[in-house]
Amino acid sequence: MSMISVRGLVLTIGLALSLTAPVAHAQTPPTAETPIVIGRSYALPSAIMGATREINVWLPPGYADSDRTYPVLYVLDGGQDQDFHHISGLAQLGTVAGTTRDVIVVGIASVDRRNELALPTQDPELIARYPTQGHSDRFRRFVAEEVEPFVETRFRTSGETALMGESLAGLFVVETFLKEPQMFDAYVAVSPSLWWDGGQLARQSGAHLRDQSNAPRTLILTLGDEGPEMQAPMDVLTANLRDHALPGLSWSFTPRPTETHATIYHGAALDAFRRLYAEPAK
Repeated sequence: MSMISVRGLVLTIGLALSLTAPVAHAQTPPTAETPIVIGRSYALPSAIMGATREINVWLPPGYADSDRTYPVLYVLDGGQDQDFHHISGLAQLGTVAGTTRDVIVVGIASVDRRNELALPTQDPELIARYPTQGHSDRFRRFVAEEVEPFVETRFRTSGETALMGESLAGLFVVETFLKEPQMFDAYVAVSPSLWWDGGQLARQSGAHLRDQSNAPRTLILTLGDEGPEMQAPMDVLTANLRDHALPGLSWSFTPRPTETHATIYHGAALDAFRRLYAEPAK
């Protein structure tokens, strides 16, 4: 083959390769990525609990640019992998839509729920199943003596407080309302586990109510379609409220027959927000 033929063949192959080779595009710039900050998480050393505890805080969007004070909603089971995000989301929705007042949401994480949220039981089966149970009084001291002072000294609070919880946390809410009603202005108990200890707390509620002062308080109770074990002690509690609650207490019980224990919390919490933090009529 002649030199000219070889060169022609090389040119032909080169041209064919250039026509079939992919066209190089300009490199796509990297997509900017920033974290979404929902709130702040604090590791609070606790002498009462003997450990460092997780406290999560959501502040209203205008907090940093104002000198206003705000009510505080304390949420039990308030860890980042518990109920903090969906309850703080309700607060944010109310702020954005202008349907509820701005409020600081404080999530108090739980670790051993039956230890921290349940009162002592005499039921041998429950004791055997949950050997660490029954220290709600200690957890209540932790909230009153360590969590609340931490929040009040660090943030601009108005002095208006509420406590919210569901299930065992709802049981803790009811127990706190009955035994230490001065701790909060309002109490929200969603599907409280009043069956614990055979419904003893509900049966004792009349005596506790008679011992309370007439200071203004709010108690919001709600329960889904959760069977007689949950309903029966709630009926006892509401009967005692009707018979023994003092005029200063504003209380309500809302049955939610279309909800279950697994589905009730979000909607019930939204209703509580609208009641506790309604925007004043203009």
